[in-house]
Amino acid sequence: MANPLIATFGEVMLRLTPPLFERLLQSPHLIATFGGGEANVAVALAQFSTASRFITVLPEANPVADALLGEMRRFGVETQHTARAPGRMGIYFLEPGANQRPSKVFYDRENSAIALAKPGVIDWKKALAGATWFHTTGITPAISASAAELTTEALHAAREMGVQTSCDLNYRKNLWKWGKPAREVMPALLKLVDVCIANEEDCQTAINIHVDIDVESGSLEREKYAELAERVLAAFPNLKLAAITLRESKSASYNSWSACLHTKREFRLSRKYEITHIVDRVGAGDTFAAGLIYGLTHMKDEAEALEFGVAASCLKHSLPGDFNRFTADEVRALMKGSGSGRVER
Repeated sequence: MANPLIATFGEVMLRLTPPLFERLLQSPHLIATFGGGEANVAVALAQFSTASRFITVLPEANPVADALLGEMRRFGVETQHTARAPGRMGIYFLEPGANQRPSKVFYDRENSAIALAKPGVIDWKKALAGATWFHTTGITPAISASAAELTTEALHAAREMGVQTSCDLNYRKNLWKWGKPAREVMPALLKLVDVCIANEEDCQTAINIHVDIDVESGSLEREKYAELAERVLAAFPNLKLAAITLRESKSASYNSWSACLHTKREFRLSRKYEITHIVDRVGAGDTFAAGLIYGLTHMKDEAEALEFGVAASCLKHSLPGDFNRFTADEVRALMKGSGSGRVER
């Protein structure tokens, strides 16, 4: 099978995190890396040896933005279709949680270059040339009205070019502040998409589809996820499939992790992983999206693709930072093994 080119579009930010599990500025140190949902997907795909391209808008003459592009290229991600425009580089602060203390994210991204960018700043025919798949998320439309218009423009261009499309709904309540709520924006975008990725909260808040699911109990009723996926597919007949992640949160440090996938023909539920020591859960959902896309473009059926995505995202919980650093072979090893964590010699 020829290696497909997967393109993603969205904002990438400077990520600042205190060392270990300290609170923000408990000590006068912050670890600087980069992160952002769509960039995370592009990096993960590159780690799986898939051709990937990240499309974004970055500030002009900005050394932090230059460093970001260098980092993406180091992972093997194409960045030549980056637009440079007025504005700043967004920042987010992550205070990692542990045990009963939740992780907290603080955004400082107002007036970022992508938030200010207008439709037309990216030549989508050039940016998507050669791509077989285009992925975006509900994060970018949450940034500003013009960023939502840019996302719509991108999805229309992808469909006109015959490119497969996917969207991770990725609801972020701290971002939807520019006027319209997510439920008035995301349904129109989802009508331009082939594959929907979400969790139960995303479905409720972004596209107003509700099923009585208690995510705080630490135990999830899987039959309700089948009902939720069916409702999503019924509301958006353009969708070829819907994938929903299932996170059972015992604490910030201990989660059970699995996912389900509905293809209109049948409902599939993945293996469940018990993650008893979470190093960093940020980026795990993006790694699931990347793993699912990888599986759907490289593997024999949807069941295997689902298992690959869940295993990849399980491994990501063991790494600090937004970016996945595991190869496809390492993910397959977890799929085949017990995940006991024994030393490999």
